[in-house]
Amino acid sequence: MKYLLPATALGLLAATGAWAETGEVKLGIALGFTGPLESLAPHMEAGAKLAVEEINASGALLGGASVASVSGDSTCIDAGASAATGERLVGEGVKGIMGAMCSGATGAMLSNVALPNGVVMISPSATSPALSTVEDNGLFFRTAPSDARQGEIMTDVIMDRGFKEVAITYTNNDYGKGLADSFQAAFEAKGGSVTISTPHEDGKGDYSAEVGALASAGGELLVVAGYVDQGGSGVIRGALDSGAFDTFVLPDGMVGTVLEEIFGDEIEGSFGQLAGSNSEGAALFAEMAGDKFDAASPYAGESYDAAALMLLAMQAAGSAEPSEYKAKLLDVANAPGEPILPGELDKALKILAEGGDVDYVGASAVEMFEAGESAGNFREIEIKGGKITTAGYR
Repeated sequence: MKYLLPATALGLLAATGAWAETGEVKLGIALGFTGPLESLAPHMEAGAKLAVEEINASGALLGGASVASVSGDSTCIDAGASAATGERLVGEGVKGIMGAMCSGATGAMLSNVALPNGVVMISPSATSPALSTVEDNGLFFRTAPSDARQGEIMTDVIMDRGFKEVAITYTNNDYGKGLADSFQAAFEAKGGSVTISTPHEDGKGDYSAEVGALASAGGELLVVAGYVDQGGSGVIRGALDSGAFDTFVLPDGMVGTVLEEIFGDEIEGSFGQLAGSNSEGAALFAEMAGDKFDAASPYAGESYDAAALMLLAMQAAGSAEPSEYKAKLLDVANAPGEPILPGELDKALKILAEGGDVDYVGASAVEMFEAGESAGNFREIEIKGGKITTAGYR
């Protein structure tokens, strides 16, 4: 449950003056630089830093304060390491954390660090449905849609292609189990059949036992709710080598350029979905990124949006204190107000400084529910010629 606390005009002016004197606001960036999605983290970090650079170029944040980003490795599956990284970031004085990356690591950082220390977190990529109802004291938000939504979209993607029977393998953690359960419920509700839904562990060298169980159950397709840098790719390799399956459904954790490098046209015709849109904001974000990083990499745009939203909320509150600006996040993320796209953060800061309203649209067409999470848009992908191609948007 999010609680919105109004800021007074007097508090706004006082806080602005205080932050102008200190001259610097520290923003944490906590991502899985090691672990099963490490190939995605650099692009996500670059997306967040692009927003920081844009804010600093403006010089209009809190009467002239600058932003210093402080990065840390939340890993993806090591809860202890994630909490330790969060503690370090808080110890270094960050006023918000852009992250964490994976659902389990995010939950650990939220409960062990952000909640007891009163620090705002905005995850660009933690998608477990369980995070929708976690106790957060109004401190946790996300720019990625929940897997409850992804399960519905994946159902539509599969059924629109004429498939009715699937097997599911999922990485044995909060993300994998949450997505598998959400998808199975949505798929069966629309008349689909799941022959088996079984977990796999990351870090194994041999997945023949898991593939054998999946093959015995059968199915037209294999849904792989795993990680592209880890067990998900291991299961696909085992399925291909044994002839158990040749077409795979690839949710967000399985989409990345490493997929092309590992399999190429071996998985031709496989398809899936990940958060993404063909909005004007997405195009502007890609133009701004240029050749500095891959703007189309999963959750790079959502990372830009998470960092931008946190900093704009500070401006709206006139304070970098989480207890003050957390109440402004939903305000800046939604109508009414001037629509704000990538490259327009300077305009947004000036509107907010003058007491106006903004509706942050950003790179991922952000709209936030009361619970602090994004409604979300999805990019449908298909493997063609050994490459990840866009089949449409939903």
